[in-house]
Amino acid sequence: MRIFVARLAGTPVFDPSGDQIGRVRDVVVSLRPTAEGTLPPRAHGLVVEVQPRRRVFLPITRVRAIETGAVVFSGRLNMRRFEQRVTETLTIGQLLDQTVTLDDRPWIVYDLAMEQGRTDWTLTKVAIYQKGKRRETRVVDWGDVRGFDAMQRDQGAAGLIAAFETERAADLANALHELPFKRRVEVAAELGDERLADVLEELPFTDQIGILTTLAPTRAAVVLSEMGPDDAADLLQDLPVEQAAQLLSLMEPGEAAPVRRLLDYDEDTAGGMMTSEPVVLPPSATVAEALAHIRQRDLSPAVAAQVYVTRPPTETPTGAYLGVTHFQRLLRERPSMLLGATLDHTIDPIRPGFTLPEVTSYLATYNLVAAPVVDEGGRLVGAVTVDDVLDHLLPEDWRERHAT
Repeated sequence: MRIFVARLAGTPVFDPSGDQIGRVRDVVVSLRPTAEGTLPPRAHGLVVEVQPRRRVFLPITRVRAIETGAVVFSGRLNMRRFEQRVTETLTIGQLLDQTVTLDDRPWIVYDLAMEQGRTDWTLTKVAIYQKGKRRETRVVDWGDVRGFDAMQRDQGAAGLIAAFETERAADLANALHELPFKRRVEVAAELGDERLADVLEELPFTDQIGILTTLAPTRAAVVLSEMGPDDAADLLQDLPVEQAAQLLSLMEPGEAAPVRRLLDYDEDTAGGMMTSEPVVLPPSATVAEALAHIRQRDLSPAVAAQVYVTRPPTETPTGAYLGVTHFQRLLRERPSMLLGATLDHTIDPIRPGFTLPEVTSYLATYNLVAAPVVDEGGRLVGAVTVDDVLDHLLPEDWRERHAT
């Protein structure tokens, strides 16, 4: 049986009872260097991510079956956090994208295949493409190529990124967190600006800052612009004042303006937690228009749960705030009905100065996933969502703990 490793990423893992307990994130192997190169590496096991985002080790001897869309194991899974040993290598995280030599020419590794022998699994095949010619691909024996035992200064990251292409940004962020800093930087360099922004939002602040400071200032400013204004503001608050000011000056004025406004509020207040880009429409808009807006793919569920109705302008800070309507109400009304007739008048907005406990109590009291934030002039300036509150309620290092 031959299994291509990159295609395993994200595959569900099932216990003997048929219950899904996690997903494959990598394959752990040991390189076996010799005078002539390296012998086909033996697979030690799989790195499996279980909830909540904990990476554990599944020995290859416990793997009963690897099928299309499923890995089944026998016995019990040790829930202790996976810690990579110095003698171990992560196939997806560290071997993909390496430059190897075949026929005295450089090739890039985009996948590796492992095969089951009588007593173990080994990496036997290497899928490569000609450097600079992505369409020229080959699958060769492990022993035909050279270079896996060499330290590479610039490894690239296209293969690793492709392995996580269909996964959520949080999954790729968790993978990056487990990699050496050099590898994180290589991946960040090849990610698109929007994807990198999404991944940065899911990383611990130390990782965010470490990656952001390796980017050219102009690209760092673009990535910040792709982030949610509240996430960008939180990140800038952790940078030196001079560096934060430089990045703000490099951002497009329209993108920097909401971030600057958020930086004016204390971090643990409604103003400091809120997003400045909720769904806002005028009272003359219809239910059909509102439903079209909340169907946008890039909106989080919490942001899409409510539509705020204001007088023009409808960009924050808006005209006079009129009220809020919930998506469940929108689903019950006629598509032609005007939003002004669907408002929930039982929900009062909160002020930017509301403290974290006050915001938490407000959301819990009214069973809400988001709350409108209105300034003293009666203008909507943003909305606090339940995920914003959770980010501030949890310890600062919750992402590191979550990954462990």
